[in-house]
Amino acid sequence: MEERSAFLCGVVEGFYGRPWSMDQRKVLFRWMQNWGLNTYLYGPKDDLKHRLLWRELYTGEEEVHVKALILEAKSRGLCFVYSISPGQDIVFSSSYDVSLLKRKLRQVADLGCQAFAILFDDIDHSMCQADTETFSSFAHAQVSVANEVFCFLGEPSVFLFCPTEYCSSICSPSVSKSPYLQTVGEELLPGVSIIWTGNKVISHELSSESLAEVQTVLQRPPLVWDNLHANDYDSRRVFLGPYKGRALSLCGNLTGVLLNPNCEFEANFIPLHTLGTWHQAGKEERKDEGEQYCPERALNAALRDWLEELSQPLQPGRQVRPTDTRSCRPSMRSRNESADDKPDPTSTQPIKTLTKTPQDCDGHCPTHAVPQKPNSRNESPAVTVSSKDKGMRMESWASRTPRDKAQGRRQCSGKNLLNESQVRLLVGLHYLPHEHGPPAKSLLQDLTWLKANCHYVSANGNKKKIHPQKADEWRVRAGHFQVACDEVALLHESIVNSINRAVLYDLYPYVWDLRNTLLVAKAFVIWLEGRFFSESFSGSWKDCFHWCGTTAGSELVGVESEPWAFKGGLSGELQALLPMGTSSDLFIHPPPLFPTSHVYNIRPFYNKDKVELYHMVHQLYERGQGSHDSSLVHPDYIGDLYLGAALALCPEYSFVLEDELGVCGCVLGILDVRYYSKRCQASWIPAMRDKYPSQAKGTNGQSATKESLPFFLEELWDYPDSLLYHFPSQLRLDGLPELMDCSVSRSLLTTLLTALKANGSRGVFCEVPSADRLRLEFLTKLGFLEIMRFDAHNRDGVVLGRLL
Repeated sequence: MEERSAFLCGVVEGFYGRPWSMDQRKVLFRWMQNWGLNTYLYGPKDDLKHRLLWRELYTGEEEVHVKALILEAKSRGLCFVYSISPGQDIVFSSSYDVSLLKRKLRQVADLGCQAFAILFDDIDHSMCQADTETFSSFAHAQVSVANEVFCFLGEPSVFLFCPTEYCSSICSPSVSKSPYLQTVGEELLPGVSIIWTGNKVISHELSSESLAEVQTVLQRPPLVWDNLHANDYDSRRVFLGPYKGRALSLCGNLTGVLLNPNCEFEANFIPLHTLGTWHQAGKEERKDEGEQYCPERALNAALRDWLEELSQPLQPGRQVRPTDTRSCRPSMRSRNESADDKPDPTSTQPIKTLTKTPQDCDGHCPTHAVPQKPNSRNESPAVTVSSKDKGMRMESWASRTPRDKAQGRRQCSGKNLLNESQVRLLVGLHYLPHEHGPPAKSLLQDLTWLKANCHYVSANGNKKKIHPQKADEWRVRAGHFQVACDEVALLHESIVNSINRAVLYDLYPYVWDLRNTLLVAKAFVIWLEGRFFSESFSGSWKDCFHWCGTTAGSELVGVESEPWAFKGGLSGELQALLPMGTSSDLFIHPPPLFPTSHVYNIRPFYNKDKVELYHMVHQLYERGQGSHDSSLVHPDYIGDLYLGAALALCPEYSFVLEDELGVCGCVLGILDVRYYSKRCQASWIPAMRDKYPSQAKGTNGQSATKESLPFFLEELWDYPDSLLYHFPSQLRLDGLPELMDCSVSRSLLTTLLTALKANGSRGVFCEVPSADRLRLEFLTKLGFLEIMRFDAHNRDGVVLGRLL
């Protein structure tokens, strides 16, 4: 009876996705022992022998692992609860199925397990004909099997039952009037505890009133299976915030609380640490010692301990890297040390060849940790770099060969220690399902305000002169937003270079996703200032933002809605605030196999970029030709041919991608191709005739430019009205093949599409040579549909279009 009355508090491994490893579970048990938690429930949905193949016994080798896990839990003073989920295909009236269920649980009991759970969650309410003839209801069938198994196991002190109606929102018609719950409460044996998740599957808060109602119907206090930090329903979200929204007074109405946390093991340090603090505070309160639980204080304590954990040289799978053990102790660095004081990441270790999986990476992977360029290289606020980097004078990319560029990039050191401010930023950006942390709130509020007030800084906005203070306020807030974006980019770099590779591989996809979204958002904000918004083009800028979201996800669906009603978390909400926000294929894509710490910047084109862009496309042209073309006597010819007209006539739709060595990519857009063609005929072509006169001779004595002028005219190829009606805009995308992170090309393209749609474009197309398979595949993945094949002036290629 003493064991039955003990308050169960701990962890349930009950998520969908890859189960944790044995080593990770052993670390979990150590954490739980240190933090005062007492119960672990084994129930990963994707363990075949837990759910899909529940009838099958464990093999001899599997028995060894299960027994070792049970003994490890017991050695830490934990109650190990083995759960099984037979509800998908069990025939409740079949004595054979019931005997197989008993046999499976008896096998686990013989391995030393003394606590069990039978789960009927997430299954269909329907029964087969045999069960319908035997039982009066679905609830009767479940209760009959649960009671029989409970007695067969000798009525263990801990036996849990998860009903199919496990929260208020899925009870029919309500909790108090649900025939299913009434049957479960009346007929389930008193020694069986019933699992409950709250008002929702993922409850924002747990109230004493709702739990009292459940207790009345179930005729016993429930055990809460808490999905507060579960993230298996959204691949773009992870929750690092503290345990909150559960008053200590609830403990008197509960049998226990088991937290079903993030799928990524390393993401659960703070959730479980603060759960332990909550549990200890609850025990003190039950002793009338007046101890109160404060989520903020619990978070501060957890952060301090997590910093110690993050300083450990752990590989994926929690393996210690022996070579780094002595040089990376927590004592080497104060928690209050600034980012600029971190160990120098410019180590020149040899690059280690990687041919298998990320687990093979020992911190010297073929990726690059690079600083952002100083502000002098960028007219927008740049990422802050250390004093050492600021003192280094970057050579122009134009003077470097591809080999020089590769040698100039720094390697992923894997030796950096995150400081407290960085970890707080990480947690604040990935907080809780119903609540954002302060940095995330600030990003959303600033972007919403900047978007709504961009008319104060537009080139054709009358309010700019009437309200100069509003224009100044806009620029200040835009600067703050850009700095915040840069801080996330630096956080991404620091995590990639951090010593704890186990944390890196668990959290990298989320930080990487947010970094890419903010690359687009930052470039869009910079683009908004001083732009001439179209008044005549269909769908002017005045009403363009009806495509964008205006509220946060929690506000949009309500705090009592399930978090999966608005997917994507902070990244998804930032995406929704952009004109291309509904185009998920532009924002959602898998991260690279090996993390890269490159710090990129996307910004509008400035006149000073022309030299680098021309040099870039000239080298790309030479690589395509396979040799230097000496007939091109003028160094600007290729640049003028491919980029010149767009840069001269519509620079407001030109964006550049840059890394630490300068410009490494660009995308050029034309809002209205018809209008652009008229301007080319009137000004650009005559200018080119003047620049490349027909009497200019090449080195071989033949007229090179006289024959080349038709190539400029090809840019004015007469596109059919049927194409331009649906796709009035055009783009050109170029980038260096040395780019290590191909996702930035996607972000670069998304930035242009965002600007085009903000000014009312319905669709955009581009020409791609048939031989350029990589670009064709890339654009096709982004939703560009093949419109037609063309063969004009010996140009064989494809026209691809995308509706905006």
